[in-house]
Amino acid sequence: MTEAIYLVVIGLLGCGAAATLYRVGRGPTMLDRAVALDVLTSLSMCGVGAFAVAWDDYSDLPILLVLSLLGFVGSVSIARFFSGRSR
Repeated sequence: MTEAIYLVVIGLLGCGAAATLYRVGRGPTMLDRAVALDVLTSLSMCGVGAFAVAWDDYSDLPILLVLSLLGFVGSVSIARFFSGRSR
């Protein structure tokens, strides 16, 4: 992967993160904010993966494992919290 492609990928992930942070700040409901934080976790995982591929250094893969477990546990706990509520 060339450095130019990596910079484009990081730029696109940064734009996605900015839009997600906007949703976290302005989300009308707590569920919107929770989903936005889930998306932010996914975007950070994509950034770590792009870094690993660009520099051919896969020592950061345990970080991906921790982020995926954090995202899964967070999603399940939020779904469990909001399952008893009605709008």
